[in-house]
Amino acid sequence: MIVSWNTTNACNMYCAHCYRDAGCKADEELSTAEAKELLNQIARAGFKIMIFSGGEPLMRPDILELVEHATRLRLIAVFGTNGTLITAQMARDLKAAGAKGMGISLDSLDADKHDKFRSFAGAWQGAVDGMKNCRAAGLPFQIHTTVMDWNQHELEALTDFAVELGAKAHHFFFLVPTGRAATIEEESLRAEGYEKVLTRIMRKQREVSIELKPTCAPQFLRIADQLGMKLRFKRGCLAGLSYCIISPRGKVQPCAYLNMELGDVRETPFDEIWRTNKILQTLRTLNYSGNCGACKYKNKCGGCRARAACYNDGDFMSGEPWCNFN
Repeated sequence: MIVSWNTTNACNMYCAHCYRDAGCKADEELSTAEAKELLNQIARAGFKIMIFSGGEPLMRPDILELVEHATRLRLIAVFGTNGTLITAQMARDLKAAGAKGMGISLDSLDADKHDKFRSFAGAWQGAVDGMKNCRAAGLPFQIHTTVMDWNQHELEALTDFAVELGAKAHHFFFLVPTGRAATIEEESLRAEGYEKVLTRIMRKQREVSIELKPTCAPQFLRIADQLGMKLRFKRGCLAGLSYCIISPRGKVQPCAYLNMELGDVRETPFDEIWRTNKILQTLRTLNYSGNCGACKYKNKCGGCRARAACYNDGDFMSGEPWCNFN
């Protein structure tokens, strides 16, 4: 089970696709004491992997203290970060605090394209330097790439670059048009292109030893099955099943892109929200409509629930519009 907490809305970048519309610190973000209690509740709910995300999580002054607390609770502390703040000392400090892995964003081998997408001069070099600092400190890292129409031709080369740098994995994030990403929706892939890219990623997996995993593209499991590949992943869309996300202010959502508030951890303990919320209980029925409901891969793939909601007037149990199977 995996939970992601947007530790802060503060960020040193202004990325074109940010679902959180990050930039400035939000009012009433969880305090250190509230964050530690949230971590207690997450552990109590049975979660194992704790993703510290943002905004940019390394902009939170108490982040090392929170990683130490998560580690004491036997949570596996990992990060989603742009990497530019991972100095050599920060990499050593994160490892000492108990961090187990850093997911660092890199969207192109062309530094100018990456910097433009992230609205930050030097973003590419900062990310690569952060990766090298992690490697030197013995802190595992992986590369995260947001897949767009303008960079999809680079994906295999980015994987090769990940291998060269010593990354443990390369994860591919497929756009869901929420937050600022709604303004670049036309740059995202559609059904046929989406299918071809997922197939390319799965074929590339046969060539490399590091893990390749698409995110917000649950059809990769169906494609892997059709290619006769055995992966360790058993389920595509995890929203509400074994994953959810928490905002800087403590609001719980089924996933980053399903913009529906399930509860507030300042008012109701997280473990109670996770156990009793009606929307989560609906997601767990797997009673989908449309093409997802009729699909033989319903239990393995499940379709992207956020994309279903986005293109079907909020109906998160409807069919997945970017899938051309069935």
